[in-house]
Amino acid sequence: MALNNLNYPLDFKFKITTFASDFNITDKNGSYVAYVRQKMFKLKEDVIVFNDESKSKELFRIKANQWIDFNASYSLNEVATGKNFGRLARKGMRSIWKASYDILDANDQAKFKIQEDSAWVRFLDGFVGELPIIGMFTGYFLNPTYTVTGVDGKAYFKLKKMPSFFGRRFQLDRLIDINDDEESSVILSLLMMTLLERARG
Repeated sequence: MALNNLNYPLDFKFKITTFASDFNITDKNGSYVAYVRQKMFKLKEDVIVFNDESKSKELFRIKANQWIDFNASYSLNEVATGKNFGRLARKGMRSIWKASYDILDANDQAKFKIQEDSAWVRFLDGFVGELPIIGMFTGYFLNPTYTVTGVDGKAYFKLKKMPSFFGRRFQLDRLIDINDDEESSVILSLLMMTLLERARG
């Protein structure tokens, strides 16, 4: 099963009733797409993508390829077939001010890049977020956006954090059609990136 033939935009909505980083993915009609759960207390990140909140069927697994590290990468695999969709690679030092990730295919060839659109939004969110009272409302007016571009320089996807308390909602829109495997690879990469960036604040 690949992540395609979806009705965009997709909504990522985090649960605030669990300690784990769990979120639902629904399409523009409110139909379920997947349920994402990050395993807790793991030295290596381990994320499972289920069919829905019942967690009755594992669809995909995203795992860190090494111990927690500044330049960690994350393998993207389908559970039923063992198919590898490539990996997401974080860009070390460049990610301090502006998030930057590479999406590589199963042959380790760079296919897409995820780039945060504004370093200033990240800076202000981190600074204002530490202020008493005012920091509680940063989720309503400091919301980063991320663009996925291909090696051809074209923008294929746009992910944006939506106004909400605690950064609970993100919305993903597809700008250009791509093939099924590449679409699955990009969506899985964005799921992992959302967890990583949300954890950073």
